[in-house]
Amino acid sequence: MPHALAGLRVVDISTVIAGPNCARYLADFGADVIKVERPEGGDSLRNMAWRDPTDGQGMWWKLVNRNKRTLALDLKNHDDLAVLLALLDEAHVLVENFRPGTLERLGLGPAVLHARNPALVITRITGFGQDGPYSARPGFATIAEAMSGLAAISGEPGGQPLLPPIALTDEVTGVVAALATMVALHSGVGQVVDVSLLESLFQLMSPLVTLYGLTGELQSRLGAGLPYTVPRGTYRCADGKWVGISASSDSVAARVLRLIGVEGDDRFATFAARMANREPLEALMGEWCAARTQAEVMEAFTAAEAAIGPVLDMAEIAADAHYAAREAIVRVEGTPMQGVLAKLSATPGEVRWVGRGLDADGADIREKGWG
Repeated sequence: MPHALAGLRVVDISTVIAGPNCARYLADFGADVIKVERPEGGDSLRNMAWRDPTDGQGMWWKLVNRNKRTLALDLKNHDDLAVLLALLDEAHVLVENFRPGTLERLGLGPAVLHARNPALVITRITGFGQDGPYSARPGFATIAEAMSGLAAISGEPGGQPLLPPIALTDEVTGVVAALATMVALHSGVGQVVDVSLLESLFQLMSPLVTLYGLTGELQSRLGAGLPYTVPRGTYRCADGKWVGISASSDSVAARVLRLIGVEGDDRFATFAARMANREPLEALMGEWCAARTQAEVMEAFTAAEAAIGPVLDMAEIAADAHYAAREAIVRVEGTPMQGVLAKLSATPGEVRWVGRGLDADGADIREKGWG
């Protein structure tokens, strides 16, 4: 089948995770993405964290830079800069994540690039955006997680604010940047797309901005709980395994209350009542699960058509039938990784190869350009 973004030409000069992820999502749906790296060592993501024991290559690199061609260029070298400019003259998208002003100092600012290629979409990803009091600060996912409001509501009541144990902001920002890039392309107008780590994560804070602005109320830390849905959280079962439970509507809550034997109890009859009586209801839910194995809890909830899921680790996910049926994990060149982000019925995406070696396609690109 044809790929949805076949013919789209993307130059990715960004590094580490958020920017390269933006380009990765475009590549998964067929865009021709050329990943440009510095000749000495390449993108630092190549050497970050875990390595594939079969070939010594970085696991992060293989995932984030899959489906891309690689080219090594020194952007301070006149001849290498000429190669990049020639590519950008015929490209549709440039993805970069230098600090504001760096692209301009390299002679690659939007004014220069749009004079050469007026239709070019320049996607710029930074910690805090291209302007504003914090724009010059170095931006990392951790800082965005601390400043976006996420850490303030994460953790146990009275405990320390917690950060997510994954590169959450980088991952979210990659999706946001890919969406914004496609919106800009759809406009048909060459322009700059300004995406920040901080605002990408801030968008996920639901109506907490509205809540504070209208009432002055701040959401407190509740561990695995939510202030407006009770019961909600993770619960330990008799066999030591865990389940995740949510009663996010009155109809589901009624089924859960019936299961745990408190149907008709006025303390739990409405959302407001359940919020006011959080502690006794959570205690009842925890006791009910603790008296049964995970399998028994799952069976009872499923029979009652109440929302539940087992808490799965990666070993359990790797063996899970639903993940397999959905091809959520694919194996490419012997490397397992997440499949394509979304399924398209007529023009599906595809993982064609893992992140390639430094300058693996350099000779071909220098000779043929986009080919």
